[in-house]
Formats: sequence, structure tokens, C-alpha cells
Amino acid sequence: MVTVKKLLIVGDTHIPTRAKSIPKPMLKIIDENKPYDYVFFTGDLVSESVMEFFRNVGAKSFFVRGNMDYLGLPEFVVEKINDIKVGLVHGDQVYPRGDVEGLLKIAKDLNVNVLINGHTHYLKVIMVGNVLLVNPGSLTGVWSGGYASMRPSMIIGYIEESRKIKLISYEMYGKKLKSEVKTFSL
Repeated sequence: MVTVKKLLIVGDTHIPTRAKSIPKPMLKIIDENKPYDYVFFTGDLVSESVMEFFRNVGAKSFFVRGNMDYLGLPEFVVEKINDIKVGLVHGDQVYPRGDVEGLLKIAKDLNVNVLINGHTHYLKVIMVGNVLLVNPGSLTGVWSGGYASMRPSMIIGYIEESRKIKLISYEMYGKKLKSEVKTFSL
């Protein structure tokens, strides 16, 4: 029997400094897909109340410090899920924002198969060699110091024992919600 683990991957809410709340369509998706085995938050929560909300959504919740956070969070997290090593980092450690080579170096240094990162506020999922780079974008769709999509986005993932990972990305275009499914073997 294959044990599937469900992940919620979100970040860069910037509540209350840049956004007042999480958009209702995104909250609905989060709520309708509960429970989650893991929550990965890429940083820039800004508010402790955001952290408390996401702690109550998953059995295990991981948060990293974003460049706008002052919550005493770690810079990196590594968690093993069904023989897949998942790393979590904000992403402000690389320049320019979202630099693939810089992110791959972090993945190598952390010895992970999947590196979840944020900071760009731009949804992006790519496989480079044997490393899966996952950026959920900004859950609230707020501006950033670089190019940002300005669209609220997030990812729900499923990791199987067979080292397969399925990622469903959700992104709002105005009031329209778009979803896309990608599957990878690691």
C-alpha cells in the first residue's frame, strides 16, 4: 500500500504590511483540501497570526525567516518525506531573485531532492537535473522588490512512497482561478 503525504506550500503573505488578508478563493481551497500532513511556508509571514493560522492547518508545519520577518525563524529547514528530502528556504540568499544556479547550489549544500523557495512572488515549478525547484509565489499576490506576478498563488502537493510527487498549482487572474497539475519522478 502506498502512503501518500499531502503538502500545502505557501508563502510571502506580507500580512498586514502589504495585504490585509488571504484572498477568499485561496482560503476556500486551503480549507476544502484539509487535512495536510505538512505545511511549508517560504517566509515573509510578517505577522505571528499568519503563522498560528498555518500551524493549525497541518500535522507538521515548517516556516523559514523571510527578509521582512522578525519572528526568530530558521533560515533553512530540511525534512525527509517518503525517502524524498525536502528543503525550505526563503530565497533571499540568492541574487538575482529566483536565480536557478544559486538555488541549485543551496539544494546541493542541503543535500535535498526538492527545494521549496519564495521571495520572488512568482509561481514557478521546474525540474533541473535531479532537483525539483518549487516556488509557490505569493499567497496574497502582493508586490515585491523585483518582478512579481501580482497574482495570488499557492501549491498543494502529494508525495508517494514511489518517489513520485504531484503538484497542483493555483493562481488567481483577477477573479478567475487557474489550476495546473505537474507530476515528477525523483
